[in-house]
Amino acid sequence: MIKDYYSSLLGIIARARSVRLYELQLDEREPDAGFIRGDIYFADGSRLHVREFVNTEFGIERVSYAYHYQSEDGALVFRYDDTAHFPDLSTFPHHKHVNREENVIAAAPPDLASVIAEIEARIPIP
Repeated sequence: MIKDYYSSLLGIIARARSVRLYELQLDEREPDAGFIRGDIYFADGSRLHVREFVNTEFGIERVSYAYHYQSEDGALVFRYDDTAHFPDLSTFPHHKHVNREENVIAAAPPDLASVIAEIEARIPIP
């Protein structure tokens, strides 16, 4: 059920030591499908914009996603997404933008927990 998935996402966010605020829209499209969109704000002023369309009928399938992480001043730090723009990458359509839109590398599709862990590794422990 999509509601169970939503609960797990909220738990991941609640356990993150550096999250200060979050604003998420959890849109249930069907009992087993939903759309998540919103922002997670971190202690250093950085922000993660989250977008997922998820189907949970046969496990957790992220039909589409983007995790856009930016610094306090709005500069891109990284973005994972599955937009089909880079067919030569070994992980096509999955990829990661690092520091600049045009700096793209192959990347396996992440989940929210791994993205938050990557962000928290960058933020000094208060």
